[in-house]
Amino acid sequence: MTQAPAAPRLTVGQARALHLAAQGLLARPRRRARRPDLLAAIERMQLLQIDTIHVVARSPYLVLFSRVGGYRARWLEELLAEREIFEVWAHEACFAPMSDYLLHRNGLPQRAHHWAIRSAQRHRQSSGAKIDRLLGHIRELGAVKSSDFEREAGSAGGGWWGWKDEKRWLEAGFALGELMVARRDNFHRVYDLAERVAGVAVPGWDSTPIEAAAVRRDTILKSVRALGIAQARWIADYYRLRPRLRDADLAELVEAGDLLRVEVKGWQSPGYVHRDHADSLALAAGGRLRATHSTLLSPFDPVVWDRERASELFGFDYTLECYTPEPKRRYGYFVLPVLVRGRLVGRLDAKAHRAHGEFEVKALYLEEDVVADEALASDIARAIDDCARWHETPTVRLTRCRPAAFAPLLRRALSAAAAA
Repeated sequence: MTQAPAAPRLTVGQARALHLAAQGLLARPRRRARRPDLLAAIERMQLLQIDTIHVVARSPYLVLFSRVGGYRARWLEELLAEREIFEVWAHEACFAPMSDYLLHRNGLPQRAHHWAIRSAQRHRQSSGAKIDRLLGHIRELGAVKSSDFEREAGSAGGGWWGWKDEKRWLEAGFALGELMVARRDNFHRVYDLAERVAGVAVPGWDSTPIEAAAVRRDTILKSVRALGIAQARWIADYYRLRPRLRDADLAELVEAGDLLRVEVKGWQSPGYVHRDHADSLALAAGGRLRATHSTLLSPFDPVVWDRERASELFGFDYTLECYTPEPKRRYGYFVLPVLVRGRLVGRLDAKAHRAHGEFEVKALYLEEDVVADEALASDIARAIDDCARWHETPTVRLTRCRPAAFAPLLRRALSAAAAA
């Protein structure tokens, strides 16, 4: 009887490198970004979460910048309008490759527990006739924005964020797949019938069933592929599956060779690697997969959107505070994790003042175990300078640091980066 080969064994640092390689964050881009690079980055991540806060760039733009470097923001909108990507409720509201449309459409029942889907279903049940009339309006007159409908005088709205009825109905139709986002105008959604969006981009868009078991299997594999390496209990969160997975749930995929089981020193549970990353796994296990990229991350970056995973992989306890009352915030409203050569070394409270061309660093907080030396200052300064230039706010103003002794080093490094 042939004995199964021993599972590869990694250090946590090697596991981090594998994760960052899968996410496109291992090395600095080697050339100027091109529009196809954005689609490739989205396909690599599988999902690009959407958020509208823009004290710096809105999150999806910043996530892409961290991976491809400076690019033209309109390229993302062009990918959407040209049906190369689409919007869908997955982890949260996300952009996804149009090549995955059938998977998402058939996967809707598996995300029925998601708050957005549940809310949409309630509105469909309570306002079905009105939503049908709205769909008829769109069918006859074409795509619409929420702003096309005036709120009735004296109406304060209710439900989702105080939206007016038409906005809630549009969102319900979108969440349930009857409507899609055809394009965005100034980042506002323009809704159209799914048949006029996916219908012109995906053959058999509404007549190609995928069995529930196959949807779940493919979603699990895509999650592990996007993460590079994952413990079983991390996997379901990527696409908001339920319940959490256990090692036993992955045994069949390991036996089939779709997933590789890996030991990581210090982990109580095994890690799993997609077969497509076998070469990267071998490089990581041999110590030849080295993280060299330094950049600022969005609070909604896949690297940090799972608090447990970020803690296990990076020793980084990250909580988004923009929805926390100001007196209870520890770090700030929209704080950016700072990635330096494979480690999350700190967090940056920043604001881009576009009218004045200034990138304000309200505060930089380093992790307690980080060596605050000139090499670190140089890496962080370059990351800040790159981000500031892309925002067209090239003047960087640093207010404070923790530790305070790091501020002079960082200011000198920022001056050198600005002069380069």
